Amino acid sequence: MHLDHSHDGPSAVSADARRPDGSRRALRIGLGGPVGSGKTATVAALCRALRDELSLAVVTNDIYTREDAEFLLREAVLPPERITAVETGACPHTAIRDDISANLEAVEDLEDEVGPLDLILVESGGDNLTATFSKGLVDAQIFVIDVAGGDDIPRKGGPGVTTADLLVVNKTDLAPYVGSDLERMAADAKAQRAELPVVFQSLRNEAGVGDVAAWVRGQFAAWSA
Repeated sequence: MHLDHSHDGPSAVSADARRPDGSRRALRIGLGGPVGSGKTATVAALCRALRDELSLAVVTNDIYTREDAEFLLREAVLPPERITAVETGACPHTAIRDDISANLEAVEDLEDEVGPLDLILVESGGDNLTATFSKGLVDAQIFVIDVAGGDDIPRKGGPGVTTADLLVVNKTDLAPYVGSDLERMAADAKAQRAELPVVFQSLRNEAGVGDVAAWVRGQFAAWSA
C-alpha cells in the first residue's frame, strides 16, 4: 500500500550545500522513529538497493553501543569504511536534536575519507513521536513507525509523524497478527499529513524497500539538479 502524494524535492536544502572546495556535498537523509520500528533494517535494504547506482555512506546513532553499525557491518551492506557510529550518551536524541556537532563531524569525515559521496543516511538512535532531525544536519527526513506499535500511532500525530518528508509504516506483514487495521492507519496518516507522502512497507515481501528507494532517488535527482 502506497499513498502516492506528490512531494518530490527536498523540503529543506541547507545553506551549506557545498564543501569548502566548492564541490557539492552529499545529500543527507535522516531516518528516525521509535526503537524497534525497523530503521536499521530499512537502512540496510536501502544500501542494497542503491549501492550500485549511488556512492553512499551511513552514520548510525546509539545510546551507549555501536549495535546498529555492527549489524550493518555484519550484513556487509557497504564496505566497512563507509559505515560509522556515533554514541550519543544518556539521551538518544542529543546528537540529532540538541547538539548536531558529533553527527556533522561524522558526515564530514566520511566525505573527506571515502568521498566524493552522493548520499549519506543518518540513522537516529530511536525516537519518540516528538523527535525530528535538525535541518542543520539533514536535508530531508524519513520517519519509520511499525504496525506492531499500534494502529493508532498515525492518529496520535507528533512532529515525527506529521512533518517528516516521508512517513514509512513498516512491518505490514504483521498486521493480521497484531490486530492493526492498515486502512485505518492510511486514513489517519492522510488526515495528519495532508499531501506529504506515506509508504506502507514490508521488507519480507517482494516489493520490499522499493517505494522508499524510489523516493530517495527522487530526492537525489532534485538535489543534483
